[in-house]
Amino acid sequence: MRILIVEDEPLVRQRLLRMCVELAGGRARFDAVGDLDSAGDSLQRSVYDGLLLDLNLGGEDGFDLLRRAVSGRHHCVVVSAHRERALEAFELGVLDFVPKPFSRERLGAALSRLIDVAPSGSGRARYLGIWRAQGTALVELADVLWIRADRDYSQLRMLDGRSELHDKSLASLGALLPPDFVRCHRSYVVNLRHVRSLHAGSGSRYWLVLVGGTELPVGRAHVAALRHELALG
Repeated sequence: MRILIVEDEPLVRQRLLRMCVELAGGRARFDAVGDLDSAGDSLQRSVYDGLLLDLNLGGEDGFDLLRRAVSGRHHCVVVSAHRERALEAFELGVLDFVPKPFSRERLGAALSRLIDVAPSGSGRARYLGIWRAQGTALVELADVLWIRADRDYSQLRMLDGRSELHDKSLASLGALLPPDFVRCHRSYVVNLRHVRSLHAGSGSRYWLVLVGGTELPVGRAHVAALRHELALG
């Protein structure tokens, strides 16, 4: 795994780099840069799996880079003194927010989450960033009907019928999605807010009916959990 550290204060950057190398114990490689331009160049030149990002970079707002980062394949942890912006960061889809000054233990917990990222269904994202020709756009998760695996990407179907493509895989997105999103099939995650009913047919075939009449397949391994989530008994 390869992780980029973006921190403008040289001493803090050196401390972050040293501690991350020690805490990772060979599970990840790290690079460190001090400004948004260098970060952008690094992300264009190399493939990173994770990002440790400060929000105030020499007076520049790191949220611009954050919006681009959460639209891509890599996950992000914010390390910042601006605690008041934690909620905003989580809503954009960061894995964790480490307030400064940080302890070794707190940084270690966030780093472990970044390295061992896995579907959890307990994320706090409200939006997902989507790459578009004119730049990054944010789509609200409340307006997403379902998400389908599309090779190394994910296809989002919106309430208005639009489809959007996200750079993260379905498994990777699982770490960010709020509890309303649950797996219903090996290839699908559904937004429970938009489920109207669960049906069973012949041959152990199951499907969900969503708002507007959309039908979604349900894998047998997920039927019991869906019944529980939908309080169907």
